[in-house]
Amino acid sequence: MRFFDAHSHIHGKEFDADRSEVLARMRATDVSTITVGTHFESSEKAVALAEKEKNIWATVGLHPTDTKESFDYEAYKKLALSPRVVAIGECGLDYFWEGDGDEREKQKEKFKTQINLALEIGKPIMIHSRPSRGSMDAYENVLDILTSNFSLPTSQSPGNVHFFVGNEKIARRFLELGFTMSFTGVITFARDYDEVIKFLPLSSILSETDCPYVSPVPYRGKRNEPAYVAEVARKIAEIKDISIDQTVSAIAGNINRVFGV
Repeated sequence: MRFFDAHSHIHGKEFDADRSEVLARMRATDVSTITVGTHFESSEKAVALAEKEKNIWATVGLHPTDTKESFDYEAYKKLALSPRVVAIGECGLDYFWEGDGDEREKQKEKFKTQINLALEIGKPIMIHSRPSRGSMDAYENVLDILTSNFSLPTSQSPGNVHFFVGNEKIARRFLELGFTMSFTGVITFARDYDEVIKFLPLSSILSETDCPYVSPVPYRGKRNEPAYVAEVARKIAEIKDISIDQTVSAIAGNINRVFGV
């Protein structure tokens, strides 16, 4: 497959009515994807879809804002042992909706539990980190947890930070740990992340849709889907002033290195 969407939710209800058509468009545009679980039921659906479609892989995990759902370690572990599961997550910290201190502590504990699962089974993590407005606080706390509580693998990438909106300082710290960072359709209509994309080595960049959200130009206002990741890859190539072939080849290599796909 030519293009790779590192983070989608194609197993979600938003695609129930026309998933076969969406999958056909993926095949027609040479797109593969990782469909990402956000709680146990969605993780089950992600794995089931990945086990049926050869160009789809899955993650299993509990989204940080789902603090009311308990994390059943053994149940998630059983799901995660499928050969079509390539990561644990999306997991991390989300402070955008200004949760109180108790809420943030719950998020931190569930994040640590999911890191432990990833380390036990030898798979990377798919990080969701969304800071509060005007801050880098969630990223800083994620990095503190990663560096203070865990011995991350050095022989392979420990994972990917999806929908990266951090600054160069934050990006540099994730680079030091071996993480990749993925970018969405936001970069096709906002210039806020051009400099951090220029700063990052191509070997640390992934493309994603996070569909059904944040459709890229020229699909703004429509439901997003994996086929549209080509627009993200083209924008990355434009920002870095390199060819699209060089960009998609590098992203494919990065996906293979991080997720074994």
